[in-house]
Amino acid sequence: MTLANWLTLLRVLLIAPFVAAFWLDAPAGPWLAFALFVVAALTDLFDGLIARARNELSDFGRMLDPIADKLLVAAALVLLAAFDRASPIAVILILAREILISGLREWLAGRGVGLPVSKSAKWKTASQMMAIVLLLVAPALPPPAQAVGEGLLWLAAALTWLTALDYLRTARQALGPASGGQRAP
Repeated sequence: MTLANWLTLLRVLLIAPFVAAFWLDAPAGPWLAFALFVVAALTDLFDGLIARARNELSDFGRMLDPIADKLLVAAALVLLAAFDRASPIAVILILAREILISGLREWLAGRGVGLPVSKSAKWKTASQMMAIVLLLVAPALPPPAQAVGEGLLWLAAALTWLTALDYLRTARQALGPASGGQRAP
């Protein structure tokens, strides 16, 4: 296990305390959930930087990192929607895309085709994280915070599907015109 892999694993382990903090019915609850989410999100930044800097890229890290990201984001979005602090439609749009693209990546990997992370996907992730962070603390902030968080969440949903279209186009090009298979008679 490398340091980068430990950080990725820490991100997964922080999900349970994050969920517990979200349920806290105390003034500090939103701030504790916020802090745990930010720490978990920062492990995503640092695990990649450390793995590349130390040349410690591993199959385990490549497999666990996107899973850890999606678990953290999904936990936060589901909680926010369940507590009427985020639009359920935006949450469903984001989660549906994440499942679709994860499945596409898995399918392509089985065919020996990698689907690299695009720059626009990094913007998508940043907008998701900013929206989630703001929506987590919105109850402890003045009312415009909730509206700004919702706006960022809708921006994230739009970017989410724009990147999905990019990935689908890239996958089709990588597989070539014959990749669609044959039509049934």
